Amino acid sequence: MANYKFYMTPGSCSTGIHILLEELDLVFEVYPINLMAGDQFKPEFLAINPRGSVPVLVTPDGTTLTTYQSISCWLAEKFPDSNLIPKEEGDDKARVMGVMNYACNKLHGEGFTRIFTTERYSIDESETEAVLAQGRNIIERGFAKVNALLAEERTFVLDQFTIADTALFYVEFWAEHGGIPLPEYCRIHFARMLKRPTVRQVLMEEGYARFLSRYDS
Repeated sequence: MANYKFYMTPGSCSTGIHILLEELDLVFEVYPINLMAGDQFKPEFLAINPRGSVPVLVTPDGTTLTTYQSISCWLAEKFPDSNLIPKEEGDDKARVMGVMNYACNKLHGEGFTRIFTTERYSIDESETEAVLAQGRNIIERGFAKVNALLAEERTFVLDQFTIADTALFYVEFWAEHGGIPLPEYCRIHFARMLKRPTVRQVLMEEGYARFLSRYDS
């Protein structure tokens, strides 16, 4: 049977999907996309994902999934025994979907994009500092809201590991890597995630062994 094909960039939002693939113990082929070199704009990649973004997962039957939310939800539904999302509708499922979407849409889509792609939001260089400050403000306020949810002191977003945890982890990773302080319960969540074998494996594979060593000392 054909393998999954995973298009990713180390240290990007695709890291969260990488963790899920390892959690499910799936066999997949990795296709690194160098965003800094512009690989996402090459015709061969745009033929796979016209959005020109990662992550992308091509399933064994040829289905192409092209957003973080669609990939993670598809994996959770494809492998229900993994309990990556609550099976029953209710507060827990709503909590998982809410945190995942908030991490992807608010923290990433509105906050970190202003840090990583400032030029999209500024007409000239005189606006750069204002855009960066706006992005950081969105990130800090966003983490404060998530922190209030995590203050219930569950093990992860719930009492079980879910797709919300990998989404939250990758933006926490960006914050830690970029020197943006995490509030208390987000720090606790991040530390717990770093103890998971799959998370450690993925960070090692993606070239972040030195980053991990900071938390092992």
